[in-house]
Amino acid sequence: MRGASVLSDGTTASWWDGLKPYFEKAPMAALALGISSGFPYAMIGATLTTRLAQNGIDKKTVTAFSLAFLVYNLKWLWAWVVDGVRLPLIGRLGQRVSWMIVAGVLVIAAVANLALIDPKADIMATAIAAILVGAAGATFDIVIDAYRIEILEPRQLGVGSGMSQYGWRIGSAGAGALALVIAARSGWELAYLACASLALPAVIAALIVGEPARHRDPGDGRTGPAAFFRSIWGPFVQFFAREGALIVLAFILIHKIGDTLANLTLRLLFEDLKFTNDEIAFYDVWIGFIAYLIGIFVGGALYAKIGMKRSVLLALILMAVSNLSFAALAAAGHSNIGMAGAIGFENFASGFGGVVVVAYFAALTDLRFTAAQYALISAASSIVGRFVTGTTAGGLVETFGYVNFYLLTTVLAFPGVLLFWWMMRSGLVDRSIGDAGTTGEGDARQAGDGSSGS
Repeated sequence: MRGASVLSDGTTASWWDGLKPYFEKAPMAALALGISSGFPYAMIGATLTTRLAQNGIDKKTVTAFSLAFLVYNLKWLWAWVVDGVRLPLIGRLGQRVSWMIVAGVLVIAAVANLALIDPKADIMATAIAAILVGAAGATFDIVIDAYRIEILEPRQLGVGSGMSQYGWRIGSAGAGALALVIAARSGWELAYLACASLALPAVIAALIVGEPARHRDPGDGRTGPAAFFRSIWGPFVQFFAREGALIVLAFILIHKIGDTLANLTLRLLFEDLKFTNDEIAFYDVWIGFIAYLIGIFVGGALYAKIGMKRSVLLALILMAVSNLSFAALAAAGHSNIGMAGAIGFENFASGFGGVVVVAYFAALTDLRFTAAQYALISAASSIVGRFVTGTTAGGLVETFGYVNFYLLTTVLAFPGVLLFWWMMRSGLVDRSIGDAGTTGEGDARQAGDGSSGS
């Protein structure tokens, strides 16, 4: 058969068999969820920065608005509410669907509020409005992440994570572009109001797909105060009661340190190597974006083909080695070919890793506490890297120079690689997986094994 390959069981598979999982109902819903997840971030990011600058707000005030993003880092504090609080009346639609509708309405209201405030007239009100968008967007993220994990079967976690990543890019980039186009013609107020409609894809997807079949009651059938408090402490107790929980937590905390350190300093490297804005825009933005999209697709496909464990280990190695490409670029100096290669490799690795590592983190959750545990895991995965980069990156570059700095980031990435390899060899990866990664409709296979073992 043309375009087909022979599988281990003697059957044939065409190229369409590799694409088909992306068009299943749950992964398609994940695409819609990603679109709605990405747009609030853009509304308080580059889009708001441009709006403030065009309104004549001084640079110090503009950059201070980045503090609105801190709300996203704190979402674990109230994520348990999405698991444990049943909404009156609308709650009849189901725990996840009802919260999706409410969170979507909150995002639309917060973005509309930001749209109708004039930054030149009241900068403090604008700051409060931006924080409210951040809080509403973070709550929307909590619901979206939990809903995505629970509608996907274990075999779909990789593809679903990939579709969600595609959606996030579409939502954030689309919102930014739409806002700029409308603002140039009809003003920022209408631009923000138009972008608020991007909350609808997630809400519509939830109404079409319905309540996830895999969702479980965090109170295990109990009601009243006991069930309420269980939704608060239950996520912690359940996670740390697992075998090797502290080792898994250590991996979550350290796996991204080298990658985060390297990425924070890239624009400084490009500036010192005298790359022009046009070169940065083409190679870093366009080439990088295309490579990232390819990495997402390959990550989803390999996750399904070779299983979770081997795809995560491969992703960790790629992300670690990608830092070497920037050491090579720093040594070579101003080189467009070198920049294209380094940016392409790094973004491919990031796209690949973003899919399979996110899928692994999703598989760690317990279906009674999906929202709370995933919020905790995602926050823990970035907190050490952000703290280290914010306090040491600039000083390390000045001390060691770019080449040695990127060599150091490569070395710092390998403890995470080695720890995960040990977790694989010892069987800890399998034993620490939550039921989100082991049980599904018609599929109770161990997510770590995939279809081909480890």
